[in-house]
Amino acid sequence: MTLHVELLLPDRSLWSGEAGLVIAKTIDGDIGVMTGHAPVFGILSPGSVVRIREVPGDESPGDVVRAAVRDGFLSVTDNRVSILASSGELSGEVDVNAAQADLTAATEAAGSSAAVEESPEVKYARARLRAAGDQA
Repeated sequence: MTLHVELLLPDRSLWSGEAGLVIAKTIDGDIGVMTGHAPVFGILSPGSVVRIREVPGDESPGDVVRAAVRDGFLSVTDNRVSILASSGELSGEVDVNAAQADLTAATEAAGSSAAVEESPEVKYARARLRAAGDQA
């Protein structure tokens, strides 16, 4: 048995398919969802990376999908996972140079170090770089 996963943006579906495991960060902490998970509704942590793992038994282990999300919600019910994000980008779509430039601009715009850590723009730029495989 697998999970049916939908990663949705306001204007389109970013990704939809079957998976064995979904890992996301909510404001209450990290959550891993497998088949049979109890129903849950969570608020995604701003600037986080959602990881969707392979269907059990597949020959290529690892992440099927990594996506940076600005913010949003996660809902789990009846082996269905819906992730609703205000904006997001799949790892393969991230322009690393543009994301790095966005991070630099957002950091400079935030000013103080405390403001940088709280800035949604900084968090999302870092998430885009992490999704693309950079360790920002």
